[in-house]
Amino acid sequence: MPKFYDKVDVLKKPGWLKIRLHRTPEYAEVQQIVDKHALHTICSSGRCPNQAECWSRRTATFMILGDICTRGCRFCATKTGHPLAPDAEEPRRVAESVALMKLRYVVVTSVTRDDLPDGGAATLGPTVRAIRTQNPDAVIELLIPDLDAQPAPLDVVVASKPDIIGHNIENRRAADPRGTLQSQVPYEPGDPALSERAGRRNEKRTDGRTWRER
Repeated sequence: MPKFYDKVDVLKKPGWLKIRLHRTPEYAEVQQIVDKHALHTICSSGRCPNQAECWSRRTATFMILGDICTRGCRFCATKTGHPLAPDAEEPRRVAESVALMKLRYVVVTSVTRDDLPDGGAATLGPTVRAIRTQNPDAVIELLIPDLDAQPAPLDVVVASKPDIIGHNIENRRAADPRGTLQSQVPYEPGDPALSERAGRRNEKRTDGRTWRER
């Protein structure tokens, strides 16, 4: 074992592994848009180390239904507690921000809202429609909570027809025996109940385009 004053060869980390701060005009503009429209992002709430890089490329992941989650997942930095009531104007503000940022690919997620009977579906759906109205050419990816395994709220979300619906419930119990993810959903991966409501590939949207599931 070398002594503390001995020179030790240290393997140099590759450049792509280093996080660089990007305090660019683009970053400042995204921050201004988010602040002006009183929005939340998982980038900030989740303390993502890549926030500076993404915002400098004029992109961000919007987080709706507030910044307080009713779950306390240990892997997530988002605050846990008693959330405020949903904001009826939030879908409009998100849509306006997407237009200002000129996003061609929009990612929207949300905190889990076990305090709401529909899990927040009444805000998720209108947000997708508002974005589509103001940004008809944008691809919309919606990352939803488990909605407490209720079929009706999931139908509301699917009816808004985001291009992609993502979720965090495809974790097998064998991979999470202690229930760290705190999912309350009894679904297993590939459950027909999910695929039936997620829609079929190449289903035509009302505007003639197609939307897909992931």
